[in-house]
Amino acid sequence: MIMENCREEVVLSKPLLLPSFKEEQQRKCVGNAFGSSLNARERKLVCVTSGNSYLSSHIVRELLAGGYLVRVTIQKEVDFGVMNELLRDEEMNQLESVVVAKMGDLDSLCDAFRGCHAVFHTSSFIDIHGVSGYSEWMAFLETEAARNVIEAFAGQHITGIIDESCWSDEEFCRDRKLWLAMGKTAAEKVAWSKSQEMKVKLVTVCPGLLMAPSFPNAHTETSVPYLKGGRMMLQRGVLATNDISKVAKAHVHVYEEMDYGACGRYFCFERVVRRLDEAIQLENNLKMHGQLSGGGNLPSSTQETDGEIQISLSNSKLAKLMLRVSQRSSCKQSSLIAA
Repeated sequence: MIMENCREEVVLSKPLLLPSFKEEQQRKCVGNAFGSSLNARERKLVCVTSGNSYLSSHIVRELLAGGYLVRVTIQKEVDFGVMNELLRDEEMNQLESVVVAKMGDLDSLCDAFRGCHAVFHTSSFIDIHGVSGYSEWMAFLETEAARNVIEAFAGQHITGIIDESCWSDEEFCRDRKLWLAMGKTAAEKVAWSKSQEMKVKLVTVCPGLLMAPSFPNAHTETSVPYLKGGRMMLQRGVLATNDISKVAKAHVHVYEEMDYGACGRYFCFERVVRRLDEAIQLENNLKMHGQLSGGGNLPSSTQETDGEIQISLSNSKLAKLMLRVSQRSSCKQSSLIAA
């Protein structure tokens, strides 16, 4: 089973150091994860599940030979030893990373697939000696694992830049009880559907976390439900904020620009939280200690070389509109001066 994204993004994840291995084995496990980052834009990052299986090891070999950047998952730490027997040392050293991801754990699969352009899923259960048999219960678990793989790949990670063409996954929000995100998404979709039915001209402005009035002074009442799932937003470079006054002005300007063709959706934010110290400032101000920063630890896969979180969010559509507003205002002022 192969899944491929319609957009491409390469984000190098910090490989999971398997503590029960010797230092030499760990070096083989992580391979050249960070050394290969310079080629990441040219080489598609793909993930192969159950890397300790006979078929998966051959798929890995073919992908490496084709110049792909390969991440491999195993379900248990002990599986690394089997995998090490199936692949040559030079092949192990070429891997982007090896991570432990249990097929029954959706969150661990989400982490494993983050940044991957495609996933090769062969089997959820490996019986290298062929002695355990394959029971009815295992058949059920295999099915559930396939479901998790699809859901993790489709909903957990962000590929490319998030703009107005992107929507929150309602099923994903429901499963994680992100009720504000689910409610806002469902409400906006209904509004768009009804506006088309009733021939109403509609534009929507989608703001980030509201500051009162400036960072890190978030508006408490609106921030608490917004930041449920905030750590995930932070890690994925989409925890955006904006001063309340600027959000209000954006609404007015978008309305006025409807006479000049403004239409559709507009993402409205001023900044994206990119550093751990900013996240700590924000959560301390809201008395949500540790809920964003996780106690001061963020996966290195979310960070660039300068320690800042990679931004995956774009507000270029609104920025272009605001530029037109500014230019039009300057023209009017020039006309008045000339008159």
